[in-house]
Amino acid sequence: MTHLTRRGFLKTSLCGGAGLIALPSLVPSSLFAQTTPNQRLQVVQIGCGRMGREDMAGVMAHPLARVVGVCELDSKRAAAAQEAVVSFYKKKGESDVGVKAYHDYHEVLARPDVDAVVVSLPDHWHALVAIEAALAGKNIYVQKPITYSIAESIALRKAVRAKNVILQTGSQQRSEKPFPAFRPGSEAVRNGRIGQLKTVQIGIGLDNTKGKAPTPMPVPANLDYERWLGAAPEQPYMEDRVHPQTGLGRPGWITTEDFGLGMITNWGAHHIDIAQWAMGAELSGPTSIEAKADFMTNDVWTVHRHYHVEMLYPGGVRVILDDKFPNGIRFEGSEGWVFCTRGAVQVTTSDGNAKDQKANAGKSSLQASDPRILTPRVGSDQIGWQPSTNHYLNWLQAIVAKRDPIAPVDQAARSLQTCAAAWIGMKLGRKLTWDPAQEAFVGDDTANAMRSRKARKPEYDVSAVMKKAGLA
Repeated sequence: MTHLTRRGFLKTSLCGGAGLIALPSLVPSSLFAQTTPNQRLQVVQIGCGRMGREDMAGVMAHPLARVVGVCELDSKRAAAAQEAVVSFYKKKGESDVGVKAYHDYHEVLARPDVDAVVVSLPDHWHALVAIEAALAGKNIYVQKPITYSIAESIALRKAVRAKNVILQTGSQQRSEKPFPAFRPGSEAVRNGRIGQLKTVQIGIGLDNTKGKAPTPMPVPANLDYERWLGAAPEQPYMEDRVHPQTGLGRPGWITTEDFGLGMITNWGAHHIDIAQWAMGAELSGPTSIEAKADFMTNDVWTVHRHYHVEMLYPGGVRVILDDKFPNGIRFEGSEGWVFCTRGAVQVTTSDGNAKDQKANAGKSSLQASDPRILTPRVGSDQIGWQPSTNHYLNWLQAIVAKRDPIAPVDQAARSLQTCAAAWIGMKLGRKLTWDPAQEAFVGDDTANAMRSRKARKPEYDVSAVMKKAGLA
């Protein structure tokens, strides 16, 4: 954090670890309106695909940040992202824009002038890059789910806390725009306005099969596929399992289990995160899990399809996920209910759940059995979320203020753990007992072995990196 001091940024230290206390807006945008490029937080975008370009644009929109580089294993995407950054700043009136394109993220982490990185890579790459960034003293914005596996989430949390860097997870539903329903909906539940919480129903949508047999293809000359595989098992290249070679459509790795676990950690990471926030379980988790699912077979994609998951939380709260539920979260209590969803809002144009979003067009994204439930009450005992009108700005301000952002590493790790534990339940098809304190299954060696996986090559082994850093 020495560069922040060097640039004379605001030095404020506040405790916002649980994201519960309503904090003031710490850094007015006008404070940085007249800054020169080298006075801003220097940021490099790592991963320049669908979400990477969205994240990059979101960060560049704020004068507090300056994007100084892009990093990508697909040279076409790297060049396009580099051009997008140059074009953005030239439209702001700059004539000489320096933006370097990188192939190897280690070169980015070696730059002493880089304050922060945005990690928008396939899920199986999140942990390694984010951990090495933390060890290099870089602040991090990492897309959700925070990691691929439970063991990785524990390792990343340990690295972030050991190095005292600021990590924001891409759980944008915690911020007001463009998702206005989740904050007031979850606050109403957390403050007991629906009485004693009984049941939470979560709809996260369904991935359809591609209907295409796995067929090896030649690797495009512009893609470093060997490195792209990273820790994942060796396998031939298939465009439908990586990302489109034309455009920035929804990538196939999301639907391929070696790279991402499917909707349970894709949309599941969003909605489970909000559900646990509302329940007061953002630093805990379920105690038991029963799940069933069918998985794609004889298809280029391999993740789960239809599913039903039931989890029990302390206090007897039942959390149920089912592909037949509408996309969103319904909280049912002894004195009423609340339903919150994105409505017709999309993060990207290739978001899943298009049918649900079309059906929600024109409907309120926040509903309740009684409108009074959604009215904030005044009182010292009322819990309020940390202000966050914009997820990227919240992260940048947190870096400057040296405090936790709205979606900190500890809570993101718990959201991933719950989703991944549900996936393990899907794979095993039997009841599991989870111990949130130990972050492990009780008396189940098979389930516990699935909290991690062996890396394909030593250089992609998260545990080895942690051991070398003295954090194992």
